[in-house]
Amino acid sequence: MKIGNLFMDIETLPAPEEELDTLKYLFEKLKTRREKRLGTEAVTGENDKYSFAQFHANTCFDGAFGRILCIGYALDDKPTKVICTPDKEKKMVEKFWELARDAQTLVGHNLIEFDLRFIWQRSVKFGVKPSWSELSLVRNHTSRIFDTAKEWTKGVSMKDPGLEYLAMALGIPSPKDEIDGASVWEFYKNGKIHQICDYCKRDVDTTREIWKRMTF
Repeated sequence: MKIGNLFMDIETLPAPEEELDTLKYLFEKLKTRREKRLGTEAVTGENDKYSFAQFHANTCFDGAFGRILCIGYALDDKPTKVICTPDKEKKMVEKFWELARDAQTLVGHNLIEFDLRFIWQRSVKFGVKPSWSELSLVRNHTSRIFDTAKEWTKGVSMKDPGLEYLAMALGIPSPKDEIDGASVWEFYKNGKIHQICDYCKRDVDTTREIWKRMTF
């Protein structure tokens, strides 16, 4: 049965321990190239922004090695739910595409640049075929994808607004409380997965409210 809108948001983590050897290999190659270009002194020290720790942390932005912790979603005006089985990431991806199959429109904030891109990358990694055949056109912003960040700028060359920024500009309460995207990894390491999932659901709720304002 077709549904109208599938509102969504994901939270991601850096690469797991089993990927660290591969990442160290890639990091050393990158470091060698930087040393040749900039000199050894410019690329040493733990506080260097190009340290391995930072290199690893940044994998949470790339589905090549980063992983999905949870997927928050809401169908039309129904209560927001979350898929969170970190030890079975492939199952989460499969579940998402099952939900998306019946959605008329996917709605999210920074959906094109991040959430859908990341899910697609993990789908390729796991061999899970997306249920949307037109997903390859995502950067053209098809009529079935409503990205509130892109919609706000209307394609004008300017920086897309963050979710909190746009929500507060529209008089909508901020979904960021004691946690935001930058602190998800620390919360995860401290075993606070439940709090992360609740945060993900708040982002979905906020996105839905912004969408309602934008569609009048």
